[in-house]
Parts: sequence; C-alpha cells; structure tokens
Amino acid sequence: MKNYNANEIKFLKNRSIIKFEGEDFLGEIGIDGRIFKALTLARISVGVISQQAIENGLSILVHENDSEKAVNCLIDEFEPERKSGKVSQIYSINNVSVLGFVTEDFNKVLSELARNNVFPLLLNQNAAEKRVNIVVTSSQDEKAKNIIESEISKKPKTVHLAIIGHGNVGKTLIQQVLESSEEIRRRKKIDLKVVAVANSRKIAFNKKGFGHDWNDEVLTARHPSDIKELISFSKENQLENLIVVDNTASKEFVKHYHVLAENGFDLVSSNKIFNTLPIEEYRKLRYTLNKNNRRYLYETNVGAGLPLIDTIKLLHLSGENITRIKGVFSGTLSYVFNNFSLRNDPFSTIISEALEKGYTEPDPREDLSGNDVARKLLILARELDLINEFNDIKIQNLVPDALLSVSKEEFLSRLAELDDQYRKIKENQEEGYVLRYVGDLHGDLQKDKGELDVQLISVPATSALGQLKGSDSIFEIYTESYGENPIVIMGAGAGAQVTARGVFGDILRVSETK
Repeated sequence: MKNYNANEIKFLKNRSIIKFEGEDFLGEIGIDGRIFKALTLARISVGVISQQAIENGLSILVHENDSEKAVNCLIDEFEPERKSGKVSQIYSINNVSVLGFVTEDFNKVLSELARNNVFPLLLNQNAAEKRVNIVVTSSQDEKAKNIIESEISKKPKTVHLAIIGHGNVGKTLIQQVLESSEEIRRRKKIDLKVVAVANSRKIAFNKKGFGHDWNDEVLTARHPSDIKELISFSKENQLENLIVVDNTASKEFVKHYHVLAENGFDLVSSNKIFNTLPIEEYRKLRYTLNKNNRRYLYETNVGAGLPLIDTIKLLHLSGENITRIKGVFSGTLSYVFNNFSLRNDPFSTIISEALEKGYTEPDPREDLSGNDVARKLLILARELDLINEFNDIKIQNLVPDALLSVSKEEFLSRLAELDDQYRKIKENQEEGYVLRYVGDLHGDLQKDKGELDVQLISVPATSALGQLKGSDSIFEIYTESYGENPIVIMGAGAGAQVTARGVFGDILRVSETK
C-alpha cells in the first residue's frame, strides 16, 4: 500500500470535467473500454473518474488544454449512439481544480465545505486508503484548500470578520479583537482576522487582516460602502468562515441581512432594528438563515454584555414556563433615575450630566422617548415565540408634548421645562420609594401575544429594582418553577466596553461552531 503524508494536499489547477451522459447504458459491456480507448488514441491523459447514479453518466477529468479534443473524439466514437438517443450529451465543464487528500473523517470535511458554500462537482474516494479526490470550480479552490487543511492538519481555523460601523462600540471591538487574537489563536485554534471595516460612506479591505493602523486604512479607502463590494471581495479572495458584525443603528443596513446570509455570511449584531421589524420580516430572516445554514447572534440587543437572551432562550427551549420579565432595561435611564431619586438636583441637571458623560444619545429624547426600552422588551417577547408587534407596546414617553417636535438645540435649551413635572412626581411618591423606568412583559405568555408596558413607576427603595446603582440594568425573569422568586440578572447594561465585549462573545460563539 502506498504511504501518503497525512497532511499533504495534492492540488491541480487548470482542469476540465468531461461529462458523458445517456440512458442506462454504462453497464453494457465495452462502453467504458470504448471511452478510454478513444481518449488514449487521442493521447489524452485521464484523471479522476466518477460514475453517476443509476449508470446514466460518467465524468472524466482531463487537462483543460485537452477538453475540446476530448469532447470531439468522444462525439466521433459514439456518433451512432448519439443519433439513436442512447447518448444524450457529451460536454465539458472548464476552470476546475482537483484537491486530493487523506482524511479520517470525510463527512466532516464535506460538511465544512458545504457550510462555506463549496459543493464538489466531482468526488472519488478510495476507502481503503482514506484518500479522497474532489473537484471544485477554480473560483473556490483556494477556499476549499484552506478549509481542508484546517480539518486534516488541525491547524487554527481562519475566521474572516467584516466590521460594519466603527463608532464607540465598533472601534472598541476592533481593539479587543486585535489585542486578544493571539491568545484566541493559541487557546481556541481560531485565527480571527478583521478583513473589512465600513462606515456609512466607504469600506476598507485587507485580505491579510487589519492591524492597529486600521483607522488609517479606512481614511484612505476608496471603495464605496456598498454590500456588493463586500460580497465581491469575499468571493474574489475566496474567504472562508465569514462573519458580518453590525455595530450600527442603521435601518438601511439591516435590509442586507438576507443577501449576506445567502452569500455565506453569519451575522452578529448589536443593532436592534431587525429584531423589531414586523413579525413577518422577523420570521423571513429566520427562514433564510435556516435554509442557508447560517447563524445570527445578537446577545447585546438587550442588556449589553449581560447573558440575558441566551438565558431566556435556554429556559424557553427547555420547556420552562416564563411568566413575566420585568426590569430596568436602559443603562441611560437607570443612571438618570438612580441619581434623580437620590439627589436634590433638578431633573434637567441630571439629564445634562448624563449627556456630558456620553450616557445619552446626542439628542436625549431618543432615550427619554422610551422607544429603545420598548424595542428591547419586544425582542425578549419574541424570544418566547410571542408575535407582538411594536405598536402593541404601551410606552410612556418622558418628553412633554410641547418639546417633542422642536429641534435638538431648542430641546436642550429648554430642558428646565421638565423640572417642575418631575419634581412633583418625585415628591408624590410614598416614603422610602424611588423612581424607575421599567419594561414589563406580562399577561398570559402561553397565548400568541403578551402585554408589554414601558413606564415610569415608583418602587420601594429596598426592592431589587430600588437598589439599582449607577447605570446598571436589572432583569427579573419569573417562571413557573421559580414561583415568586425571580431569576435576577443585573450588571453594567450599557457602555462601549461591555457592549463590544458582548459582541466579541457572540463572534467567538459563532466561530467555535465553524
């Protein structure tokens, strides 16, 4: 028996497949002999051979320089059978490559290739030697080689990241990836490479992976920020194990999730928009993901880096009956009301302070409107398979009607107009109570829809909600088994560092399944 280097891959480019097709004739004595005799007389060397199912065809590999000659000589040899219809087609598929290798687990290799949208055109297996030859299009041969090498030599698997949005969370994430990549490579055998960074105007590419000067490369990038550019780049460079990371708040970018999944990208997102679109769109993406064997993780959609969505998913999937989810979902509004409840400063002072510290959006009305909390509540409801829509949520908007439609500048200049209203709310509480802006999913959660409320409430200062500090978030998950004692998840629920770390966790979770 011939000995092969277990990690050696034989790689032949510039090949063609000759397809010989007909009706149940290949079992006839002499057909194979005529094919090879005709090719031998034409001095054409034959490579991999594969017989199709139910003996209705044969595929033969030749050098692409011989493909036309091979087709013509077979057409001449089988002219009578072509006229009778017994041989239906003789043609060539050009621009293919052959990869030959030894593997203990061919099914795993095939599975990895398929997950990266590589489907061999031809395969030939010698079971005794565990040796396999596969033929793929030349546009996928390098990608196939990298995947096979990772599988048979157990070398670190390269995962290619496209980071969309490099604001606070995006740039922090890139920094975290660059700082941790060597350790992850050593411990997890995963080689993370940031190969694309985009903002709303342009996208920068680096096939070898960006270094710490990534921002300079983005500044000088010339490609427009177009999803087609990203897909073309991944195909032209035959990149395997692709993940797109959406760190934007863009309503436009989420429209590309479908096409990205269809083109081999897994999705990781801190962007909440998609999960709060109408339920029909929400379900359509899940169908696209399943159909294309892709994953979509978004743990940071609620609670930043806190392990909330995974916990709820696991409880729900394990059959635990979740009866209510309640909590302070916004780190920004947590900071505002924790401080407003404890201090004697006017409401406007607390808002201005939160704005200066970067806790609020540039226009604080985006936080005070309650829409962000409502989106998070809806995302949790849908994790329980409820079919609520955004307009089902009862939201208490904290911005007075008179200030809803004025410019951001005017709103900021008139902040003091909120003071009297919130002073009275604070003073009218019971002794020992504090204010909290709370999201509450309740009702009969075994039905199609739950009840979703987002509102400012007064709670005992000694309660779990009342003891919240700083900008922390808290989530109380009530279940049938746990009764009146909820599962409580509490911690930093906002901030670029914790959100980026949560996104990073999702990237690793997806990478480990690749």
